[in-house]
Amino acid sequence: MKSLAQQYDCLLIDLDGTAFRGRQPTEGAVQALAEVRSRTFFVTNNASRSPDEVAAHLAELGFAATAGDVATSAQSAARLLARQLPPQSPVLIVGTDALANEIAAVGLRPVRRYDDDPVAVVQGLSLTIGWPELAEATLAIQAGALWVAANVDPTLPTERGLLPGNGAMVAALRAATGAQPQVAGKPAPGLFTDAMARGDFRAALVVGDRLDTDIEGANAAKLPSLMVLTGVNSARDAVYAEPVHRPTYIGHDLRSLHQDGERLTVGPQSGWHVDVDDGTVIVRGRGPDEDDGLSIVRAVASAVWGAHSDGHPVRIAAADDPARAALRRWSLLRSD
Repeated sequence: MKSLAQQYDCLLIDLDGTAFRGRQPTEGAVQALAEVRSRTFFVTNNASRSPDEVAAHLAELGFAATAGDVATSAQSAARLLARQLPPQSPVLIVGTDALANEIAAVGLRPVRRYDDDPVAVVQGLSLTIGWPELAEATLAIQAGALWVAANVDPTLPTERGLLPGNGAMVAALRAATGAQPQVAGKPAPGLFTDAMARGDFRAALVVGDRLDTDIEGANAAKLPSLMVLTGVNSARDAVYAEPVHRPTYIGHDLRSLHQDGERLTVGPQSGWHVDVDDGTVIVRGRGPDEDDGLSIVRAVASAVWGAHSDGHPVRIAAADDPARAALRRWSLLRSD
């Protein structure tokens, strides 16, 4: 039996909500990644830290990582701008010095004021961003500056819970200007393709917690994906996901990388019998199963995704007590 990690020679691992939450690793993450032999990149939409700072934070948490193992949305945003602007073009920074340094690294000139005549605005997460910075960016965008957002995640998972992400600040500029930014990070595929360009890989797997960034980005890059339940989205979210948000595999956390890939795949499961009748997915137990508790989610998700409901919500029903208990665990019954 090959574990999921053994099936791929490149793992593209999300950070916030997947490898850690704030200053706490997710359960089992450090040991799980220590046992992986595939080339691993930590791929983050968070543009507030440099690769060196991200690697140092990972090391503090117990992970083995160097700057070369980290791919950030700030790097992808800088590359996106460099492809569209002449060298030394002034770019207004709405974000940290780490973002400004990435802009300088690709031959552009970071500035902080509208009076410096920026031809572009780049926006990334900063925990100290305020009205003055947003005001400078508003003036530049209204004057016609190209606008690139490192990412548009509305929230940031932390050990305290979900806090405002860069997308919340992007929304403020959208409201003030009526403009829409180009997006460098996930769900655009560039962050994944930039990381994969650092080596010659046969097969890559995206691992993340967010359907609208990690999983949608994997689908945009035409890569398989593992959704873990350690961050923003739930098993119920996966079952009812739109096509662009549907993962290949579903697991509890990064320890799933060492499980049998076939068992993690969204699809029929040996322990459950699933029928679809007139827009209703009916589930019944089918005997003992080597189960991590998520097999019913994978089976039901497969059925819901394949159901033809003419635009109406698919109803999920239990045909016996084992199915009812398992569906309730994941809030998949209508009454839940």
